[in-house]
Amino acid sequence: MELNVIGAKPLSVSDEVFGGEYKKALVHQVVIAYQAAGRAGTQSQLSRGQMSGTTKKFKKQKGGGARHGDYRAPIFVGGGRAFAAKPRSYEQKVNRKAYRVAIRSIFSELARQGRLKVVESFGVESPKTSLMVAKLAELEVSGRVLLVSEDASEAVFLAARNIPYIHVLDVMGLNPVSLVGSDHVVMTVDAVKKVEEWLA
Repeated sequence: MELNVIGAKPLSVSDEVFGGEYKKALVHQVVIAYQAAGRAGTQSQLSRGQMSGTTKKFKKQKGGGARHGDYRAPIFVGGGRAFAAKPRSYEQKVNRKAYRVAIRSIFSELARQGRLKVVESFGVESPKTSLMVAKLAELEVSGRVLLVSEDASEAVFLAARNIPYIHVLDVMGLNPVSLVGSDHVVMTVDAVKKVEEWLA
C-alpha cells in the first residue's frame, strides 16, 4: 500500500504494518499492560498485627456493649488496616510478538481513519513556537498531536514544548498509550521507514 506524503510523492509501505486488521482486544491488553508497568507499586499500610501500641484489653469482656480486645483493631481511629496494602509489582507479561502485532494494528487503524500524516520533515530549524504553530496549521491537525521523527531534534522538541497537547517522540520512544491517545500522529518519512523495519 501507499501512504500520502504531504508535499511529496506517495511512500510505498508494507500492508502488514500499515494495512492490517485492527485487533481491539489485543490493543486493549497492551495499553493496560503498559500503563500498569508505569505504576510504582510502593503503597504500604500497617495491618493490625504490625501496629505499635499496647495490646492490653481496655474494657471488660461483658456488660459494656461490643466486645473488644485492644485499640489496634481496624474499627478504631488510628487502628490497623483490615486488608493492608503492601508493596507489589503491577507488571503484566506481554509477549514481544503480541506487542508488535498490537503496534501494527494501531498504525493500521490510524492510517485507515486518516489520522496518520506523513511529511518529509517538520521544517522547524530553530526552536520557535511560532514556527511549529504555523507547521501544525499547514498540516491541518488539532487536538492531541504526536510528532514522531527518526531522531527528534532539540529544535523540534523546544518549538513544541509550549503548545498544549503536542508531544514529540523518536521512534525508539513510541508506545501504545501515546499512539492510542492521539487525535493525529505526524511522522517523517524516515520515521515511517524505521517503524516499518522494526515491525516487519
